[in-house]
Amino acid sequence: MIPLRDSAKSQTFPIVNLSIIVLNLLIYIWEVTLEPYRLNQIYYILGLVPAEVLNAIFTGASFTPIVVSFITAMFIHGGWLHVIGNMLFLWVFGDNVEDRLGHLKYLLFYLVAGATGSLAHILTDPTSTIPVVGASGAVAGVLGAYIIAFPRSRILALVPIIIIFTLMEIPAVVFIALWFILQMFNGVASLGGAANTVAYWAHIGGFLMGIVLIKTMAPRVRGYFRP
Repeated sequence: MIPLRDSAKSQTFPIVNLSIIVLNLLIYIWEVTLEPYRLNQIYYILGLVPAEVLNAIFTGASFTPIVVSFITAMFIHGGWLHVIGNMLFLWVFGDNVEDRLGHLKYLLFYLVAGATGSLAHILTDPTSTIPVVGASGAVAGVLGAYIIAFPRSRILALVPIIIIFTLMEIPAVVFIALWFILQMFNGVASLGGAANTVAYWAHIGGFLMGIVLIKTMAPRVRGYFRP
């Protein structure tokens, strides 16, 4: 399912969410200009390599480059479908979460959710030498927050039916729950050694952290979230 828009209306301009989207797109355009060998180097320099984290733990090496890569990895993508898919989800869902949290809290929320997603992937595949890149963990955090903060919202989405796509309006809880179930199914399958290039556990970890953060950073007042 491809989300196109949601029914929840923001009361503030989503400057942080929009800036994150623009920054990701600009960085990807820069990636496209690089020679393949140089781009591969960038994945290893700015991406997050689980085996390097494990090595730093056991050897006592400096954690500074590792900590930095937790952040930089969120802004590097592995292909145009990767970046467009993440940014589309962020465009649809992120503005409302930013509106609920406020600009600075949203930026912190986004980075923590993304880093948590990366950590979840490392814990499930600690010896991997494949760099983890992409905003998926952070975007998953946004989805986790959205399902808590806007459960009555509706999502206009393109839904595949056999060989064609049709427009459908779907309750947000259904749309996001189906997305999460798919991540869980693929995540569990990946633990059995199934080969894949998607860090499903980063999605799961980011999503669960998003739920925790929205409940912590935007507490309820008399049964409603603060505006």
